[in-house]
Amino acid sequence: MAYRAASVLAAGASKYGALWGRGYETFKNRRILSVSGVGDHATTYLQGLVTADLNSEPSAPREEVMDSVHAMNATSNDIEPGSVAPEEEEEEVPVKFTKKLRAATFLDHRGRILTDALLWKRNPEGAESTTTEYLIDVPDDTGDQLLAHLKQHKLRRSKIKLADKTEEITSHAVYGTLNAEGAPPGYLAGMDPRHPSLGMRILSVGQNILDTTEGDSERAKRQQHFETLMNNFFPSAPGTYSVLRKLAGIAEGTEIASRTALECNQDFLQAISFSKGCYLGQELTARSQFTGVVRKRIVPVMIVDTEMEVPKPWVMASMIQELGTDEGMDKIFGLTGENGEKKKLDLKGYIPTPLPKISAPGAGSIVSMMMGSVASPDHNPQDGSEELDRLRVQGEKLQNEVADLAQPGASIIDKKDSRTIGKILSTPAPGTTVILAQMRLDRLGLLGSEHKWSRTNKILIGDSDKEYRYLPFLPLWWPDIDPATGKEKEVVVEE
Repeated sequence: MAYRAASVLAAGASKYGALWGRGYETFKNRRILSVSGVGDHATTYLQGLVTADLNSEPSAPREEVMDSVHAMNATSNDIEPGSVAPEEEEEEVPVKFTKKLRAATFLDHRGRILTDALLWKRNPEGAESTTTEYLIDVPDDTGDQLLAHLKQHKLRRSKIKLADKTEEITSHAVYGTLNAEGAPPGYLAGMDPRHPSLGMRILSVGQNILDTTEGDSERAKRQQHFETLMNNFFPSAPGTYSVLRKLAGIAEGTEIASRTALECNQDFLQAISFSKGCYLGQELTARSQFTGVVRKRIVPVMIVDTEMEVPKPWVMASMIQELGTDEGMDKIFGLTGENGEKKKLDLKGYIPTPLPKISAPGAGSIVSMMMGSVASPDHNPQDGSEELDRLRVQGEKLQNEVADLAQPGASIIDKKDSRTIGKILSTPAPGTTVILAQMRLDRLGLLGSEHKWSRTNKILIGDSDKEYRYLPFLPLWWPDIDPATGKEKEVVVEE
């Protein structure tokens, strides 16, 4: 069943793109591990194990000007030469990030990822005022490995304590808001440090919550208290994060285990410091950043039937890759008039990218239209519901096929030359055909000049002999990619 577009309506305007619809959920697949110590002992201990620099403030996510969907909507074929495309001005919503929450990655001795994590820093209730505690919010499927890893590297005389507080502290998320300030007593709250479109992250930690709420266990009490608090303002939306993070291109847990940090985009998610001192696994990470070429990265990929019409953002990207930016934009928007005079477009600083750059809500809306959940803007009401019914049946059939084939570890093979161009890391986001895959950047047209991504591509998935088409897209949090290195393009500032 296709995901409903009502769930992906923009909730506000900011420098980070549109937000997911309002809602909340309590995570049942997260672990909360604790590292605590008097003074700076906990910080010193973790500083040698994580890629982030705990001695400096976390960096805010990268701001974005415009995504490909809004760029298409901001243009018109009726623009007169020299005119500016009309666009409604939206009031910008400021976003504040807390210093107490950051993204980080744990590596093994080879420099390969053990797990990603969110680190909360606090002074716990009832402890000495000089006690510092880090609460590590980690995917459940890598929680045991991380706990064993932490114990392994705890020296006998280390003045720290390790604990699994999964049954004592609950993890939650709230969507459709950019305001994480003023958390109620007993709660820690902060916008997701990787990108605010992922929602507000919340931990229930206070003893006061347990004292005033009935329940069979600490987790049950905390969940009940949180739901009672939220139901006055937000609807319950269990399972939202599973959809949202995949549409936003975020792989986590075992999906990225044993891979390198840069191949998993941790450098784009504020999870790595390249200026901090030594930490476990640093050598491979530093070498990849300063001397190597990143040839593969994780990207969200929409799988479609070869008979389906390719959406406009991918048509635009294909033309730009084939013809170049100037000629491609000219052909897409008809910028050259009959007398040869050039029309002008004002895209608010937007520069077309080799692949569509799309927010999670934008990707969700495209999926909904392609799967027949809602009518596209071009749909003629006189056509009735027959076309939507046809798309819905076709979409559900495609979702079932992709769900069967797109299993973690399955290969994506280019039919043109029978070469493997990617590996699937995740099952499709529920209600969609969007997967996370580690793709060869050269085959996406992002590295080198030998290959171009084409909207007429045909692929095979795993051992299947049925042909599909793949539509990769870039999350908003991606920077411009240097086609020579596969890393963030350096910005040259003219003096």
